[in-house]
Amino acid sequence: MQPALQDGDLLAAVDIGSNSFHMVVARYVLGQLRVVDRLREMVRLAEGLDERGGLAPQVQQRALDCLARFGQRIHDIPPQRVRALATNTVRALARPQAFLVPAETALGHAIEVVSGREEARLVYLGVAHAQPPKPGQRRLVMDVGGGSTECIIGSGFDAIERESLQVGCVASTRRFFGDGKLSRKRWKEALVEVGVEFQQFASAYRNVGWDEALGSSGTLKQVAEVCVAMKLTKGSITAEALPQVRERLLRAERIEAIDLPGLSDDRRPIIAGGLLIVEAAFSALGLARMAVSKAALREGTLYDMLGRGGADDPREASVAALMQRYGIDEAHAARVEATALMLFDRVAGDWKLDADARRMLAWAARLHELGLAIAHSQYQLHGAYVLQNSDIAGFSQQEQQVLAALVRSHRRKVPNKAFDAIPDRLLADTKRIAALLRLAVLLHRSHEAAELPELRASAKRDQLSLTLPARWLDQRPLLRADLGGEPADMAGLGIALEIRAD
Repeated sequence: MQPALQDGDLLAAVDIGSNSFHMVVARYVLGQLRVVDRLREMVRLAEGLDERGGLAPQVQQRALDCLARFGQRIHDIPPQRVRALATNTVRALARPQAFLVPAETALGHAIEVVSGREEARLVYLGVAHAQPPKPGQRRLVMDVGGGSTECIIGSGFDAIERESLQVGCVASTRRFFGDGKLSRKRWKEALVEVGVEFQQFASAYRNVGWDEALGSSGTLKQVAEVCVAMKLTKGSITAEALPQVRERLLRAERIEAIDLPGLSDDRRPIIAGGLLIVEAAFSALGLARMAVSKAALREGTLYDMLGRGGADDPREASVAALMQRYGIDEAHAARVEATALMLFDRVAGDWKLDADARRMLAWAARLHELGLAIAHSQYQLHGAYVLQNSDIAGFSQQEQQVLAALVRSHRRKVPNKAFDAIPDRLLADTKRIAALLRLAVLLHRSHEAAELPELRASAKRDQLSLTLPARWLDQRPLLRADLGGEPADMAGLGIALEIRAD
């Protein structure tokens, strides 16, 4: 199992955003995190994204160079203490692995792609830890990124509502002011289009309500700094200040001529799209004032790492919620899980399987019958589809793809394409735990509550051996027949299965 954090251990979170790349390194001391280093580079990954989901070579190289520099700083931190997350632009790539493989090589660590709503949850977690909320207080948190904007209502450290919109400061500047020209007519038309995005959930958010609004991200911090420099506020963003900032911005008529007090040079090329989003949000949500938080996705990722693998792992709660929502037989799932983990523990050393693989196997065992709520026929397909396409709090897109592949391949013949979406670095382990899940499901096909007899399992490279008591097996002709056909059905995993009876 993964060792518990000790005083003095370093953790790092890398945020591969659509505008900026950020990294924060923190030391674990007496149960708290103390930031010891921060790095930030303006990469503008979204600038290189084309309509077909391709990434311009020069922009990709810019990103790889940045990640290589980040990698030097965290070279000595163990992999389990580093979490690197990619967001909207990488989500939009037609061939994400073409970027992720060299990016992981440059960074020296695995990179996970997170959904918009998972990004929103982590942003809220970071803000909540940086500025602890009052008991019972609800907050609206907004994060304007380069390619997307997240809006969250939360209470305490929990996100109640999460939304991710396909509008960001880089993308919106390119979309509405791509030729560099600014005008009131363009602004008005763009404001309507962006406002429609917020209107989709504005009514629901207003019904839930909030006590204060907080902004997270460089764009909102920059807008607040401009408000202060123009002597419109004392540190926040207000509904009264925004029109004055907008009018000052539009006087420039061209993006390169924008002259806003307090505006940094690296923000000038994208501030128009950012300010546009902020104004649209204030109007749609009826905001009067928004304070600014120093925390964002990267801080939330650090705090999320503290809970992962322990009692506070958000993925445990998500799996439990899925089991309840889809009416899964918990007693049967628990029996399958216990057997799958018993087999795992027998072969983990030979196959070099780690704690992450064990957790994935456990969750897949609990969820393997999820598709029965839709239909019995080919229920493994229905379950896989739900797991791959749902917003599941705590899970990255790659983790959801692993879960989906395990559920998809847990019965019948393993299809050739079941593992196509799995990154190469996870492929071997995923196929191996898929084999263990298949055996556990077969051994419990009758849904008997009785305990299984003593089983022996061993593994070597791509070979797996299972030994069962001959007398017990003779009393179960259906199971014997199923096990007899399993080596052929499992062939798609690239694992040779040997069943023995003694």
